[in-house]
Amino acid sequence: MSAQMDELIAQFQNFQSKVRQAEARFAGVGDMQERIARLEATATSPDGTVTVTAGAGGTITGLRLTAGATRVEAGQLAATIMDTIRRAVAGAAQQQAGIVDETFGDAFGVDVSAQVREAQAAAFGTAAAEPASEPQPRQPSRPARRPAAEDDDDFGQGPILRRS
Repeated sequence: MSAQMDELIAQFQNFQSKVRQAEARFAGVGDMQERIARLEATATSPDGTVTVTAGAGGTITGLRLTAGATRVEAGQLAATIMDTIRRAVAGAAQQQAGIVDETFGDAFGVDVSAQVREAQAAAFGTAAAEPASEPQPRQPSRPARRPAAEDDDDFGQGPILRRS
């Protein structure tokens, strides 16, 4: 019985050690949240007429237009603003991922920064290693596809009117 008790004690001590490791890793969560709440990324359009600042979660916290922006055709100005917003938000997302990586390091075997860069590359058609502050090529926009119509023979208990 002593061998079994020793085994149980060893297992319990191992469990306690893992709990202490988890507590140590999560101790920095409050600091991480504060750093994320304070982060800012600023992007300026290549022509210098538009500057956008984005915060945590992609929140736009600032938009500045120079006097030269009023001399640009409205459609071009809108495209410049949208591109600059996208780059500022991408920069904020990369900063946020970097803060998460610094806090948790290799704890979970996930490189959040690399995943964000890859997702941005897929979404924007850019190279994964390309910094968000550099001008990005514009992708042609696609018209939104309407969802496929539901089966007309559906006699379920749902509403009889469809939403479009």
